[in-house]
Amino acid sequence: MKMAYDRTAVVAYAKKWAFLRNPNYYNFDEVGGDCTSFVSQCIYAGNQKMNYEKDLGWYYMDGNHKSPSWSGVEYLYQFLVRNKKEGPKAIQTTKDKMEIGDIAQISFDGKQFAHTVVIVNIENKFTFEGIKIASHSLDSFNKAISEYNFAKIRWLHITS
Repeated sequence: MKMAYDRTAVVAYAKKWAFLRNPNYYNFDEVGGDCTSFVSQCIYAGNQKMNYEKDLGWYYMDGNHKSPSWSGVEYLYQFLVRNKKEGPKAIQTTKDKMEIGDIAQISFDGKQFAHTVVIVNIENKFTFEGIKIASHSLDSFNKAISEYNFAKIRWLHITS
C-alpha cells in the first residue's frame, strides 16, 4: 500500500525546527545556506522515504554523505519533478493549486532560483500575502511569501 504524503507532519516538523537546527542534520548555514536542507527535512517528515540512487537520488546520511538534491535548490527541483522511483515526487504548478506541505522556490535576480521554502498555512491561495511559509537561512514560520522581494517564483506540489 502506498503511503500518502503526511502534510500535517510536514507542518509540525517545520514549526518545531523553523528557529532551531535539528542536531540529526548538518547545519549548512555557513556553506551556502540551510534552506533546502530544512525543506528536505520537512518533506522527509511527511514522506518517510529516501531515494539512495547515487548522484540522482534524494537522501541524507550525514553532512558528507548526502545527495546534491538534499541541500541544493536546483538539484531538489530536478529530483522532485523527474523522480519516478522511491521518495517524494512533485509537479510544477500555479500558486492556486498549492496545499500545505508543498514548496516554493524563489529567484531574487530572475535568472537563478536561490531559496526554497515550505508552505505551512494558506489563508488565501490567490494572493502572495495569503500563502504562509517556513524557512531557514532567513529563519521564519508562518511568514507571508509576499515578504520576499523576488523576481520569480516556482510552485511545487508534492504528489507523493
